[in-house]
Amino acid sequence: MNTFSNWYTNLEPALRAYWTVAILSTLVFAIQMALTLIGIGDTDSDVGGTDFADADVNGDTMDTGGAIQLFTIRNMVNFLLGVGWGGVCFYSAIPSRILLAVVAIVCGCILVGAFLLMLRQLMKLESNGAFRISDCVGTACDVYLRIPANRTGQGKVQVSFNGSVQELDAVTDGDALPSGTKVKVVRLIEGRLLLVERI
Repeated sequence: MNTFSNWYTNLEPALRAYWTVAILSTLVFAIQMALTLIGIGDTDSDVGGTDFADADVNGDTMDTGGAIQLFTIRNMVNFLLGVGWGGVCFYSAIPSRILLAVVAIVCGCILVGAFLLMLRQLMKLESNGAFRISDCVGTACDVYLRIPANRTGQGKVQVSFNGSVQELDAVTDGDALPSGTKVKVVRLIEGRLLLVERI
């Protein structure tokens, strides 16, 4: 510990500032990543959100509310991470402190941009599992429970949707449809009942 203290106190003030930003932002970043990996953090779905890997125990680490926000605590940490390590890495290579500060800020912006790009790509992989019954209209399906003729009763059909199978109530205007019959959804009745016909 004394070795670190001596090394730290002997640094030039500007370099010490960059090292301070780099070390602190790295620690916060590591904590955020650890919380995200165990399912506690989210990705700052609110502008100016105060997440610090929000202890919002919803376990949904990809819930971005359909948008990627720029001004968030997580992005601020990423920016400071880039600034700190950019300043440390280029300190001896760039003698001008003003130019070094500009380069460090550019490094921070690049890191934020890379994070947002990565997040955007991950969002493309995320599928929406919500099922809307209106999406069934026009699709083919199988009769699961016999559907009586001429709307004299209800049966059930099995509709495949995004890799899952939904069982929905259905009626028909034609002859009775036994189980296993291939049918097509014609339209919705009262927003919840499927009208089907034999294919």
